Amino acid sequence: MTQYLRKRLLTAIPVFFGITLLVFLFLDLGPGTIADLMGDGGAFSSADRAALEARLGLDQPFLVRYMLWLKGLFRGDLGDSYQTGLPVARTIAQRVVPSLILTGTGVVTAILLAIPLGAAAAWKPRSVWDKLASGCAMVSFGIPGFLLCLTGVYIFSLKLGLLPSARMYTAGTSGSLGDLLRHLVLPASVVCISSMGELVKQTRSACLETLGEDYIRTAWAKGLRARVVMTRHMLRGAMIPIVTTVLSHIPHIIGGSVVVERVFGWPGMGSLMFAAINSRDFSVVMGVTTVIALTVLCTNVLLDLVYGLVDPRVRHGRYGV
Repeated sequence: MTQYLRKRLLTAIPVFFGITLLVFLFLDLGPGTIADLMGDGGAFSSADRAALEARLGLDQPFLVRYMLWLKGLFRGDLGDSYQTGLPVARTIAQRVVPSLILTGTGVVTAILLAIPLGAAAAWKPRSVWDKLASGCAMVSFGIPGFLLCLTGVYIFSLKLGLLPSARMYTAGTSGSLGDLLRHLVLPASVVCISSMGELVKQTRSACLETLGEDYIRTAWAKGLRARVVMTRHMLRGAMIPIVTTVLSHIPHIIGGSVVVERVFGWPGMGSLMFAAINSRDFSVVMGVTTVIALTVLCTNVLLDLVYGLVDPRVRHGRYGV
């Protein structure tokens, strides 16, 4: 198991550098820089533009700029924002908590609802639970996130006036917990609905496959109660694909939901990334990309650990790894 994890860690290192290099290259090849954006008004002379590019290091060759960025990364310095001049690490740190609150609440709620629903649908096919699971998956996969956002705002904010339609707190208030929860309901519900489809589908599929195994028939033959067969045998046997689906949402939690945060004006990582791309603030884009890439790679390593705990065949190296 130790050798297995060591191989995964050694594989993750070049993958991380490859991701950052590709993003850096795409940003370099993209149209315009911060100097172009600031010069749109016509008040920016060529000398001012050259001075700004020299100050930001944009006049250096591509590989030189990338190596300088890597050097700062190894020192824990992600650079400064082109727009605000503030450290990128501090800017990202201020946005991580709102993203964790929003998407974390939505995804955790989806997990708590989807896994029991998917298991019940597999346990009793063609029952009301199965129909409900199919309906949830259809809504989750079939309705785009932006349409869910707009529908929720139209019904619960404009028509019924029950919930606020934007921001994390009401403007001019001290930001109480109750105010946060009221603002959280709509965007977190959209994240929950968008995440439930895949979770329900994978849980139902994994549980159905497990129910056909010999050890399930053996459990029934022993006279075990249905609840014991369902929880200790069916769910445990289906745990690997379920855990894989659950952990695949961790990067989404860290990165935030760009559409949801943009529509609801939520000050998270997703809206930060959108604003940084729109304003050519490439240092912030690289900082957010680094955080998300590290999260994805750490999630993959965590998946390997969980596989070893859930399935002894991985732990004892029976998969040839």
